[in-house]
Amino acid sequence: MTLRPIKTIRSIPLLLLLLSLAGCGNIGNMDFPGVYKIGLPQGNIITQDMVDQLRPGMTKRQVIFVMGTPLVRDPFHQDRWDYIYSYQPGGGERGQERVSVFFTDDQLVRFTGDFVPTDEDAPYDAGADNDSSANNS
Repeated sequence: MTLRPIKTIRSIPLLLLLLSLAGCGNIGNMDFPGVYKIGLPQGNIITQDMVDQLRPGMTKRQVIFVMGTPLVRDPFHQDRWDYIYSYQPGGGERGQERVSVFFTDDQLVRFTGDFVPTDEDAPYDAGADNDSSANNS
């Protein structure tokens, strides 16, 4: 009969440890009042002005001059560059913008993404945005 109280006494610290760890599981989701949270920009900043400068026939070097170095260059598809920009304001919802640029023989053919050019001569392909095969190629 003396063994039971000893097992109970030994299990109390273990029980307290488990309860304290379970209580810490939600700390990352808590918002403390008065605490400043920084915004997190990631990727290539994409502006409407940059997209409006894209023209059919531009070389890859000219596109880099306008848009910057692409964030994603697929080694298996050298003729597709993806520019992705995401921003999460401190404690807010994360937003994302993307533009995919397509080349043929080192010449800009078209692009797809979240921006529509204001000029009608730009090589925007609206149908490819919803095409799942364009996202996988």
